[in-house]
Amino acid sequence: MRNRLFWIQLAVMLTVLAVTGVCAFSQEQEDVKAVDDSAFAERIRPKVAFFHEDHNEKAGIEDCNKCHHVYDGIKLVEDESSEDRECSACHVGEKGGNLLDLATVYHLQCKGCHVENKKGPVMCNECHVRK
Repeated sequence: MRNRLFWIQLAVMLTVLAVTGVCAFSQEQEDVKAVDDSAFAERIRPKVAFFHEDHNEKAGIEDCNKCHHVYDGIKLVEDESSEDRECSACHVGEKGGNLLDLATVYHLQCKGCHVENKKGPVMCNECHVRK
């Protein structure tokens, strides 16, 4: 069981690192101005400014499912998108039985892509800007 859990966690982390961006719920991409998920009731840091359309244009991302992935528990489901759901619909944290908590998923996905591509912010205060 423990070995299986390790491989599932590894697969999830690699999947998250392989995709870019963040999830937005029920908004047109040009309307998305910040990373906002209803699961973040209390925040330790400020919201991350994120201009969805500008980001994807600059990063050359054309396929929605590159960021808005669907994972069947074993592998990514090709040509299927989760853009109609918040990230927290699947990544609700360990209390909900998922392997990675929501903040970790966002950090792995966004920062992981920035590190991999050697572009974009990677330090806390570069994304979570205090006013």
